[in-house]
Amino acid sequence: MKLKRKDLLEMRSLDREEIHLFLDTAESFKEVLTREIKKVPTLRGKTVVNLFYEPSTRTRTSFELAGKRLSADVIHIATQASSVVKGETLLDTARNLEAMGADMIVLRHPAPGAPHLLARTLRSSVINAGDGAHEHPTQGLLDLFTIRERLGRIEGVKAAIVGDILHSRVARSAIAGLTKMGAKVRVSGPPTLLPLEASTLGVQVCPTMEEAVRGVDVIMMLRLQLERQGRGFIPSLREYARFWGLTEGRLRLAKEGVLIMHPGPINRGVEIAPEVADGPYAVILDQVTNGIAVRMAVLYLLSGEGGSSGLEEAA
Repeated sequence: MKLKRKDLLEMRSLDREEIHLFLDTAESFKEVLTREIKKVPTLRGKTVVNLFYEPSTRTRTSFELAGKRLSADVIHIATQASSVVKGETLLDTARNLEAMGADMIVLRHPAPGAPHLLARTLRSSVINAGDGAHEHPTQGLLDLFTIRERLGRIEGVKAAIVGDILHSRVARSAIAGLTKMGAKVRVSGPPTLLPLEASTLGVQVCPTMEEAVRGVDVIMMLRLQLERQGRGFIPSLREYARFWGLTEGRLRLAKEGVLIMHPGPINRGVEIAPEVADGPYAVILDQVTNGIAVRMAVLYLLSGEGGSSGLEEAA
């Protein structure tokens, strides 16, 4: 199968067949990461530009490594040191990058819908690396990949997503991907941090964390998005940790061998206890590793090089 789209903007627009293609391709590329020379010539001559308007460590570095592992030319634009500070618009910046030969633009932006604007305007492929509180599709894909790798399946898996769902683009992508692939999803968090439309997303809304995690295969904890919240959503961090933090006691309510996931960065002692984050059930660092393979797959498939025969040759 060849991907029939030039952009990756959101999980909810992908069908099951496309998701399977991304995950299967990532599985092939993960083998490349175990080699002594972790590089293939697949995207030699292609140019990937990381255009990040918000701070990032994992996502930006992961895309940079993914591009370099595929032998692409990778450029990172630090917007605080670019013409953006002189008033240049996002669209003008992107058009200039395309005029310089950018084949793919990886965009992180605080405004929901910003990648969609570029995708409608540019010939270059646009990859959404997080747009406000809207979506983060490559995080959703790497979460699905990690679950499938560890549990051997996604369909029928019971997953709990806990925390600041209202402001979380990670949660929106995870819910879209998990439900589309047949998982049963519960969400829980302070009522002030649950979106009004939560009950319409095909998930079970649980009033307490204990109810959410009881008997589940996967617990996905979310970071408090304090930079997006303003004031008044929670009384204090201490109270949030008391009612919504993942402790060893709450962990025992889940299924034996439960996977503990977190998109990072972790607020230790707030949404997750240190002993849980570093415990045997945590796959948080596996998510980071898998993020490189998944983003290699995304760059490869969106480049137009995708296809089973081409992949075998590339890997």
